[in-house]
Amino acid sequence: MTRLPAPWKNPFSFLLTWGKDLEEFDRAFDSFDWMWDWGGLGHTDIYVKDKTLIVETELPGAQKEDVHVYVEDDRLVIKGEIKRTFEVREENYLRLGRRYGAFRRVIPLPGEVEDKKGIRARFRDGILRVEVPLRKAPGPEGGFEVPLE
Repeated sequence: MTRLPAPWKNPFSFLLTWGKDLEEFDRAFDSFDWMWDWGGLGHTDIYVKDKTLIVETELPGAQKEDVHVYVEDDRLVIKGEIKRTFEVREENYLRLGRRYGAFRRVIPLPGEVEDKKGIRARFRDGILRVEVPLRKAPGPEGGFEVPLE
């Protein structure tokens, strides 16, 4: 009978060495935060227009005073909280589809950012729009197609 190597027996055993709190686990996946929707954060569009990186995020139900945008090193951080305005007992729900609670999204900033102090954010009609000025628009330079075999 073939024996599996130790990591294959328990592929998540490395988590046991990270201690009781999951802070190290969170840090390990920090760079992937921008890919997932957490809590009350809606869908996000990220695109470049006229040498400006634009990030538009849906924040349904959020209030302007509960949304915070800041730059941390080379990352754009969007965080806040969507609060419930009334209380409904759990047994009265037929369907629970809206999101409430704290949210946080981290988006890596490109090296072409002209001036981090020039970043502007606007929140209207449940949409957060962040504009990041770039020195130059990212182009196809250095890109190439990899042939399929």
